[in-house]
Amino acid sequence: MSDNCIFCKIARGEIPSRKVYEDDEIFAFHDINPIAPVHFLVIPKRHVASLQEVAASDVPLLGRMQVLIPRLALEQGCRPGPEGGFRLVANNGADGGQEVPHLHYHVIGGPRPWKRN
Repeated sequence: MSDNCIFCKIARGEIPSRKVYEDDEIFAFHDINPIAPVHFLVIPKRHVASLQEVAASDVPLLGRMQVLIPRLALEQGCRPGPEGGFRLVANNGADGGQEVPHLHYHVIGGPRPWKRN
């Protein structure tokens, strides 16, 4: 973990968060500025700046994160099946809109404020 990274500090418990999930490698917590009824982040505990820095050795961790995310989304209130679902967002680098330089997935669900009728 990085000493100065806000997400590393959250994963270590140095900054309070509303925890959704935690194991030895992964931490999930509610976004402090949610844009939908369900909005939480999933991060690796090990500091990885972005998807641009992952290596082949990260495949098992990334795979575990991808398998975990749908389960957490349902537990947090996303509707299952084709009528429900959730949005998964990973911003990468400044041009990609990444504000915190620690790999993280936004899991966003519930009624879509971006949906057009």
